[in-house]
Amino acid sequence: MAWYDEAVFYHIYPLGLLGAPKKNSYGKVEHRLKELEPWIDHVVEIGCTAIYIGPLFESVGHGYETTDYKKLDSRLGTNEDLKEFVQKCHEKGIRVIFDGVFNHTGRDFFAFQDIKHNRENSRYKDWYCNVNFWGNNEYNDGFSYANWGGYDLLVKLNQNNQEVKNYICDVIRYWVKEFDVDGIRLDAADVLDFNYMKELRKTANEVKPDFWLMGEVIHGEYSRWANDSTLHSVTNYHLHKALYSAHNDHNYFEIAHTVKRLSSTGKLQLYNFVDNHDVERIYTKLRNKSHFLPTHILLYTLPGIPSLYYGSEFGIEGRKERYSDDSIRPALKLENFSKDNAYAQIVTALGKIRQNVPALSYGNYEELQLTTKQYAFARSFEGQSVLVMVNNDDQAATFRVKANGSFIGALSGEQVKANGTLEVTIPANSGEIWLPEESVGDWKEKTIVRQKIEQSKPVEKKVEQPKVEVNVQEIIKEEPKKVEEKKPVSVPNKPYEQMTIEELQAAILEKLAKNGPVTDRMRKDVAENVYHNSLINWVKSFR
Repeated sequence: MAWYDEAVFYHIYPLGLLGAPKKNSYGKVEHRLKELEPWIDHVVEIGCTAIYIGPLFESVGHGYETTDYKKLDSRLGTNEDLKEFVQKCHEKGIRVIFDGVFNHTGRDFFAFQDIKHNRENSRYKDWYCNVNFWGNNEYNDGFSYANWGGYDLLVKLNQNNQEVKNYICDVIRYWVKEFDVDGIRLDAADVLDFNYMKELRKTANEVKPDFWLMGEVIHGEYSRWANDSTLHSVTNYHLHKALYSAHNDHNYFEIAHTVKRLSSTGKLQLYNFVDNHDVERIYTKLRNKSHFLPTHILLYTLPGIPSLYYGSEFGIEGRKERYSDDSIRPALKLENFSKDNAYAQIVTALGKIRQNVPALSYGNYEELQLTTKQYAFARSFEGQSVLVMVNNDDQAATFRVKANGSFIGALSGEQVKANGTLEVTIPANSGEIWLPEESVGDWKEKTIVRQKIEQSKPVEKKVEQPKVEVNVQEIIKEEPKKVEEKKPVSVPNKPYEQMTIEELQAAILEKLAKNGPVTDRMRKDVAENVYHNSLINWVKSFR
């Protein structure tokens, strides 16, 4: 058991939250990070115990094109500001993890600049992948190189180069020594070299007790990345998609199936979330806004480590646009939100429950009741079982599950008894967490029910969000009704590394089909992944 096993995370994208300029002039330092101090108290108040913040370090624009790994972005402040922020978090009992962008650098990074100036004579020419001085790139440098995601702005590091490995491991040591950071979220972990990650894990094990490595992995079998030799955890995109689509489609089988499939790969403590800096806000994605309550009950009670994205605890909107992420990464002022906000009250109650019920962090999972609109399960730990029930129907529903003893509803305060069977009614679009009466101390939390949510506005003061100039027709639709039919591609008998993107996609669909029905949503996920290295890692992750 480590601190991260019991953590509830609060995710901050600082350049957005603090309203930093989109472009870095590398000029005057602006001490914006100091404005986060009130948010630390807010994080504590809503029941979170850790903060994931980033990207933080000097970069050109959005933060993922790093210029200097050892200097806080000048749009945010100085290293002393960051050191003070982490210290204040620790004083309030809050752990902190940084974003580690170790797959690629920006073009202003010293090693790339040396290549530009010295070309073939640069001692850093092997720090990057596929540097070719007979080629060119969109910046007309007179040489080409491998990038990430098709963006020449993001230069792909050669992770097989020992000097690169040593440098990045030294960065980790520096972050711990200088800022006392508690862990790192690895950006684009699904395309990182596995031997590279093993060296990062070895360094993590050395720098600090219980130093946590969590990776951004979207597709594939998560146990390939999260294990004893590479990462402690990865982002649970499978559950993320199930949580909102199961409510929108009134289909709890999707969530239950996802949980069973993930459980079959071992007892992983995955990083669970309903939104983040790359996807639409949960309040925007939910067609029925009353589903905010059952969705978050599941976030806090299903196996894994829950995380909130800044501002979503107030029920704010945020739509993913084709040419801008401004809507999902807005500048916010904490004073613009009321502490009486109904959604924040839900989150606060769930955070306190999570902190005081060990079964929700460590308990075994057992499905108790499942229909398209009702879902019940138990989390059992040290001889006690917590029962969770959610109802996505517009009508109240009666649950009957096996149980014995007296229980208290952690959200409603209702007391019930069971003699072999617990029979209770859950209101429409709601849920409850039933705790064994003997396990409930004086922390017992009572909060709002669905009726209060409908009476409360998510934001009581106007929040100024960036205006995005974009044609309505260009907005990316999150849930297309039907996946476009394509001519089937056969899977050739050759190494994955030699396959085309289309052939790799076909191979993944073939493997998915062997594990169960392939849904339109799964086909869409495969079709949207057009990155060769990511597809190779995905197809190899099947066992």
